[in-house]
Amino acid sequence: MFADHNLITADGVALASRLWRPDAPGPWPCLLMRQPYGRAIASTVTLPHPQWWCRHGFMVLVQDVRGQGDSGGVFKGFSQEAEDTATTLDWIRDHPDCNGRIGLYGFSYQGLTQLLAPEDCAPPDCMAPAMCGLDERHHWSCEGGAHWWHLGLGWGLQLAALQARRRKDQNAWGEIRESLENGRYLRNGRDLLERHDPDGMALRWLKLPADQADGWTQHHSPRSWLRRPLLLLGGWWDPHLRGVLDLAERSRAAGGSPELHIGPATHLQWWPQSSELLLNFFQRHLQDHSAPGENAGVVRLWDQGSDQWIDMPWTTADSPTASAIGWHLASDGLACLDPNEGRLLNPPEGSGGTVTVVHDPWRPVPAVGGHLSPSAGPCDRSSIDQRSDVAVFTSAPLQDTRVLNGRPVLRCEASADQPGFDLGVTLSRLPAGSTTTQQLSMGLRRVLGDSALRREERLVELQPVYASLQPGDRLRLSFAGTAWPAVAINPGTPHHPCGAPSLECRVISIALHLDKALLWIDPLLVLHPDGTPAD
Repeated sequence: MFADHNLITADGVALASRLWRPDAPGPWPCLLMRQPYGRAIASTVTLPHPQWWCRHGFMVLVQDVRGQGDSGGVFKGFSQEAEDTATTLDWIRDHPDCNGRIGLYGFSYQGLTQLLAPEDCAPPDCMAPAMCGLDERHHWSCEGGAHWWHLGLGWGLQLAALQARRRKDQNAWGEIRESLENGRYLRNGRDLLERHDPDGMALRWLKLPADQADGWTQHHSPRSWLRRPLLLLGGWWDPHLRGVLDLAERSRAAGGSPELHIGPATHLQWWPQSSELLLNFFQRHLQDHSAPGENAGVVRLWDQGSDQWIDMPWTTADSPTASAIGWHLASDGLACLDPNEGRLLNPPEGSGGTVTVVHDPWRPVPAVGGHLSPSAGPCDRSSIDQRSDVAVFTSAPLQDTRVLNGRPVLRCEASADQPGFDLGVTLSRLPAGSTTTQQLSMGLRRVLGDSALRREERLVELQPVYASLQPGDRLRLSFAGTAWPAVAINPGTPHHPCGAPSLECRVISIALHLDKALLWIDPLLVLHPDGTPAD
């Protein structure tokens, strides 16, 4: 079944590891996962149990990272993983039951542990990092100049509870658990982190400015590793999707041919065929079930419009699909009250006008569905768009088929009557013959300081999307002054920290100046001519 081992690192720390072996003569190729949540779980929230892999001829090693589970040392987050990954690979290669072939797998934290290693460390045969990225600010904790609130606090408190368990601190564990269960973490989560995990990675992120690069860590994976066979899995409703796309671009820039699959998945709910996809990948690269590289470079995307998989080629900066759509906005001022008054136009005849969106912190517009909200995933946002603090701009019925493929970007001049405001922007499809509003993508932009008082151009980058639209469908763009609790409430002043609604939060009137407003879509995957990933 399994056996527990302690791997001793160069500095004397014991890394607790659990090894599952097939019930058949060896040696076998080994699958390695390094994770902070307890090796017995083995990421079965999304991935098959190690015994399933054993039935297919793999031995599996799942390890508690340093300072977590039963491993020794102090947990310091991502920065500790490179050397320990190298130590673990050396141990596996020397193990008599391993035939010398190694694949790495796992998602989220377990995805990043696959990618971090010293430059001179021999790479594994293949890797399957899912739903992760290398940039701690852009791929793990912030968007549009704002910290992830619901996700950042929730994950940080999970790690804090694991540390309380190691200390056998029942009171701290119980306080954290109760706050997560009753939802109070949205209000007191940061205080809990200050008390119970003051040196933790999550709290350090929350203390760094979300709109500045200073102090943030961007990790690097050895180029030799990025050239190895890579299977990259992402989800349209996963917060780390941009990190997965960045990894694909970096692998291509390093000379690799990654396989990329972006499916109908949230961070914790994947599509049913993902397990077989992983098995096929490891069988090809570790068991020679077919010619190596058979599917190298494939890009497969789930079409949110037709509910089917689409095979796509890689695009380049000069591809004709680089700017597939350009939509302009128009309103006479009633886009918050009349769902048919705000127009999304292509071509731009009649565009322009001004709309005022009033954000009341007593009843903030909730974030629903998408990649950052507590209810992540596909959703019907019809009831949200009917609110009077949401401005909606809807197109006429389409005359032909259109495909939204890439990274939506909105440019709009905006100003407010307070020195701070947020723009929460959502792109949706209104299917022909239906009363639903299918949310496709969302994004946000936080503005702080005197700049908020001036009429200036604001850019909002939305979550990447692939969705085919049929004749008769309509497209909609929605604006709100918040996306609670995906991000904390902007209080309307840069001198008060963002958090839950409080008496310090101000009502904010946000003017959208539509004369130059434009929505377009950048390519999903691009390499610059010099071979580096696009920013």
